[in-house]
Amino acid sequence: MVLKEKIGARSVRLAFAVLAGTAALTGNSVAQEQIQKVEITGSAIRRIAVEGALPVQRLSQEQIAKSGATNVAELIQALPAMQGFTIDAIAAGTNSGGRVSASIHDIGEDYTLVLLNGRRIAPQGSGSTINLNAIPLGAVERVEILTDGASALYGSDAIAGVINFILKKNLQGGSIEASYSQPGDSSPGSQSNINATYGFGDLNKDRFNVMASFRHDERKQIKAIDRDFASTAYVPFSNKGTNYIYDRTSPAAIPANVSATFNKVGSDPIGFNPYLKKNGSCAPMNQVALSNTALVQNCGFDFVQTIEIVPESKRDSFFGKASFKATEDITVFAEAAYSRLDLTARIAPNTASVSIAKGSPLYNTYVKPYLTAAQDADIKAVTASYRTYDWGTRDSQTITDSKNFVLGAEAELSTWNLSGGLTWSQNAIDERYVGGYVKNTEFRDMLAKNQFDPFLSIGAQSDATKQLIANSVYKGSIRDASTTLKGIDGRASRELFALPGGPAAIALGGDYRNYHYVQTPHATGSDIFGFSASPAYDLERANYGVFTELSAPVHKTVELSLAARYDTFDAVKNAIANRDMGSKESSSTYKLSARWQPSQSFLARGSYGTGFKAPSMLDIGQPLVAAGFTASSWDCPANLKAEKADYCQVGKRQYNVLSGGNESLKPEKSKQFTIGFRYEPTSTFSVQADLWDVKLKDAVSSVSEALIFGDPVKYRDLFTTFVDPGNNQTYWAKKTLSINIGQTHNQGVDWETTYRHRFAFGNLTSTLNGTYLIKSDYTTPGTDNVWVNSMNFFGVNDKVSFRHVVRLTTTLDTGAFSNQLTANYRNGYTDAEAESRNLSTNKLEKFRMEVPSHLTFDWQGKWSVNKQIALRAGVKNIADRNPPFSLRASSGHQVGFDPRYADPMGRTFYMTGTYTF
Repeated sequence: MVLKEKIGARSVRLAFAVLAGTAALTGNSVAQEQIQKVEITGSAIRRIAVEGALPVQRLSQEQIAKSGATNVAELIQALPAMQGFTIDAIAAGTNSGGRVSASIHDIGEDYTLVLLNGRRIAPQGSGSTINLNAIPLGAVERVEILTDGASALYGSDAIAGVINFILKKNLQGGSIEASYSQPGDSSPGSQSNINATYGFGDLNKDRFNVMASFRHDERKQIKAIDRDFASTAYVPFSNKGTNYIYDRTSPAAIPANVSATFNKVGSDPIGFNPYLKKNGSCAPMNQVALSNTALVQNCGFDFVQTIEIVPESKRDSFFGKASFKATEDITVFAEAAYSRLDLTARIAPNTASVSIAKGSPLYNTYVKPYLTAAQDADIKAVTASYRTYDWGTRDSQTITDSKNFVLGAEAELSTWNLSGGLTWSQNAIDERYVGGYVKNTEFRDMLAKNQFDPFLSIGAQSDATKQLIANSVYKGSIRDASTTLKGIDGRASRELFALPGGPAAIALGGDYRNYHYVQTPHATGSDIFGFSASPAYDLERANYGVFTELSAPVHKTVELSLAARYDTFDAVKNAIANRDMGSKESSSTYKLSARWQPSQSFLARGSYGTGFKAPSMLDIGQPLVAAGFTASSWDCPANLKAEKADYCQVGKRQYNVLSGGNESLKPEKSKQFTIGFRYEPTSTFSVQADLWDVKLKDAVSSVSEALIFGDPVKYRDLFTTFVDPGNNQTYWAKKTLSINIGQTHNQGVDWETTYRHRFAFGNLTSTLNGTYLIKSDYTTPGTDNVWVNSMNFFGVNDKVSFRHVVRLTTTLDTGAFSNQLTANYRNGYTDAEAESRNLSTNKLEKFRMEVPSHLTFDWQGKWSVNKQIALRAGVKNIADRNPPFSLRASSGHQVGFDPRYADPMGRTFYMTGTYTF
């Protein structure tokens, strides 16, 4: 599949001929092509579709089909230029609801602008990140990806670039398409979809057109135990000839572990597992924790055996558009897009911290026998760290509704091309607990009446208790949240005067947008045991901007362009606090670009521009709220233990996380440039490359947990306390605060080479393209001059930036048949630091593994039975390669691999049938 399509040599020859003022075209006879002026992503001036001054990658409808992608995220995230995006597997253990995103050049999803038919849609959350699930794949005609900053045209946050999904229009007739895919191992992970599209009326002949597209998708879950490489948190492995055990098991176990603290000053707390003490081994699904010490003898629960690595989902999407030609020069239209994603993510059974009162039956049976007389007399508090396995896995269902309505017009009046529209767009989620969460009143009542024993093994509760458990599972909505966008935009362009290379042209435009983010909690700690309620939000902000663009073909071989924009962001209106937060911000940005084409076969181009991004509303206005747990388990920092030992967790534990905003945040500003070329000496060969460079200062981020726990003295102000709603005890907790961390510098080269050959039996096309990352540098959080990077290295930002992401696609077209073989490559890297037990020495060692490179092959065959019927069949990951082994402890609950960088599906077969009428 040619994933990175350029308009190509024919268009370059067409552009040269037009600029030269000739009517006849040379080369492979393109004289019959109709010359139309269109608006290309990255410019507001309508022009002939030629290779421009900015690097724009294009995906046609056929290329989308050849990709075998089942959704927009799968299509976009496979592009070599994409790094640093969010995948839907992260829904396991977070409240993302399966949000998926795009990130150009690893600069970040917040800096990558996603457009639908050239207009913005509502983000998910209070920032600018678009959930790609809101894009109806069945209605997409083509995708244009501008891999260069475009803040001067589209708005301040388009620093990394723009992805523009252009939907079908003026369609006559219809099509029905159905597909099914399944991993070779088993049915888990199977997917199916059906899509129907129909349009009638010819806008040019009938003066109207109406079209509609509907698509339904379903995917089954994959459990961790369905894949050997992801089936356990107690992982044996070898490194450099030595055997190790990596232990990510949880101290919240079944039967429960005990933590005991004492009144005497200086007495260290202790921990133990009563089942282990009694039986000499841990219960099923538990392992003796490798982090145990002389004072802590815990069992670790293998939670991975209970989780999913790919969540199940259902998606329905619709797009409709009606266009009417009011006059020969004026067209009005209305379009509506709707999608609903129903995703259920299942993670390990809940954890519960249960207070055990001294003298109670549980204390006398499970705690006192394992204490000395002195310890028993001095006991201060006892807590059971329990895994509520008998309640089932924690099942979170998130329904995401994305709605987008546009009413607009396009016109050619006198010498002006005009367009404008009104937009109403909303992204809304409803997060529901549908299994595994425990009702607070019922659970506490069971404990008070000794109807439940946290120290029994899985399934060992009495029949009466099992019925009480079944009746105490909470089911219902815990929160809903929505972001609503209201906007108006308008632009106009025209030719100005003649220049040696052709007419100069200008574009003018402006837009206004209002964003309203609302979150309403529906459950509290009174409803769910150990639950921290979602905060209520009602935040609103408006921004508006104006821009202009000038194109000047100063010579028949040289064209210069200048774009400038002025944006204003109002302060955030907090309706709950009844005040404005942050400050009003304004800034101007600009973009200079040039293209030089001295011959039909060679083109050089370059650009320089600036960007400006205001902080998101929550980055400014979020109070300090509960935000889950640290990804890794940590010993209590020594300075915190000295300060207040009672607030320490016993042993190596995960700590609560609280996140908050910062009213003092400054806007982020960028400077970027690109310089590149395209060379096509013959119709059979072409090569192109674009060097890009983005520098960002005052970037909004937060200090990672690895840095905070690695230097708790330096980051003491990022620790606070948290009262556990389950046992009402106070513990140390980590704060995640939005800050302007300093600077980032990303640089790389997008490159591509294509070879074509015509045989007697068909045409062969081979395209090798990729992104070569030169820099992925950023200043250490909290500094503006201490530089680090994540280049082929798991950095302090808990991510990896890959030097090489490469794709080779070879297609052989032979009449009614087409075959395509695709190779996908990502280089290896140095993994996160992890602690594992050396089985030879029986000692814990910290080290970083080398994660190997990952290469997979895909194949697809197509048979065009006739003009109406086409059949496709394909295999993804032909060699059934597992994801590379990784010891990272972030980005979800998966263990043994990093789902962000390798697909856990394995070898997958699929078939697609299309009927066009």
